[in-house]
Amino acid sequence: MEFPRRRREEDNAVTDKDAERVEAREDIWAPAAHMATVGIFVLLLGVCLYFSRPILMPVLAALIIGTTLAPIVKTAARHRISPWATAIVLGALLLALAGTAVTLLANPVSEWIAKAPDIGAAIKQKLYVLDRPLAALRELQELLLPSAGTAVAVEPSQLGMLTPVVAVVTPAVVEVTLFFVTLIFFLATQMDFRRYVVSFFTTRDAKLRFLRISNDIEDHLGSYVATVTMINFCLGVVVAIGAWLFGFPTPIILGLVAMVLNYIPYIGPGCMTVILLGVGLVSFPSLGYALVPPAAFVALATIEGQFITPAVLGHRLTLNPLVVLLGISFWAWLWGPVGAFLAVPLTIIMLVTMTHLFPPEESKLPN
Repeated sequence: MEFPRRRREEDNAVTDKDAERVEAREDIWAPAAHMATVGIFVLLLGVCLYFSRPILMPVLAALIIGTTLAPIVKTAARHRISPWATAIVLGALLLALAGTAVTLLANPVSEWIAKAPDIGAAIKQKLYVLDRPLAALRELQELLLPSAGTAVAVEPSQLGMLTPVVAVVTPAVVEVTLFFVTLIFFLATQMDFRRYVVSFFTTRDAKLRFLRISNDIEDHLGSYVATVTMINFCLGVVVAIGAWLFGFPTPIILGLVAMVLNYIPYIGPGCMTVILLGVGLVSFPSLGYALVPPAAFVALATIEGQFITPAVLGHRLTLNPLVVLLGISFWAWLWGPVGAFLAVPLTIIMLVTMTHLFPPEESKLPN
């Protein structure tokens, strides 16, 4: 009787070990399956965002700007002003601001394009110290990737030069039109649109959570954009005054460019530094003097980005620099310059939504 009992105990032990192995495999493969599903969804979402860019980009930009301007429409509605009237006025103001900026930039840009050969020669003369390194790089490139031979230059026809311009301008006009139409309709019907979306949720908790998320996104976006716009305006004024003191041509244009580019953290100030360096190389007689304005702007941008903006925004609106940089890189790669401008608002929307769906108290790891 002792032998069969021992045999049964051994069989039970083997069965328990097999069950533990199966559970261990399930503990490994179940999370892997979830991660694979999420990865496939993210890849498909990225492909969808890329190929639907001509429609999604202006619509999403309009929704973000409309959410930012929503408090103005609500305040006007409390004073018995029609949302449609407020939406049309806000749309007209944005269109006037965009037209003014384009008008101010058109003349200097056309002049710089007309002087491009002279500008290139002046920059090459100032950067003579880089001739030897650049020549070495060209020799290395020729050694590693030899050219196929001499190419025959063909004079392009006027029709051939006009076709790419039409191909770029036509979609841009359509996207701008779609943006303003969507913005006006969203501003005028935002409350009806929110009630319509709420009706899709079946439970009271889900409805309340959606309303809380919408209100928080509106509050965070409005506070962030208003604060950053004020800071960028002050930065543009300082840059314009500094450009005038240094003797730059068109200092107001440089201040406007600095203000607009500063909406893109890290990348925008970097581009502005390059612009100041290029204009300085053309405008000033020596390389050393041309390096002073970009260095001064780097110091100013560092003080603004590391001390002034975080102090004004406060802890509630301060974003992780790594998250911001990754967001800008992703959206700039996906949607170009417009995606770079929308990166920070989209990051705010994502973080607010994730905070409500996965509160910090619920996401703590077990001890």
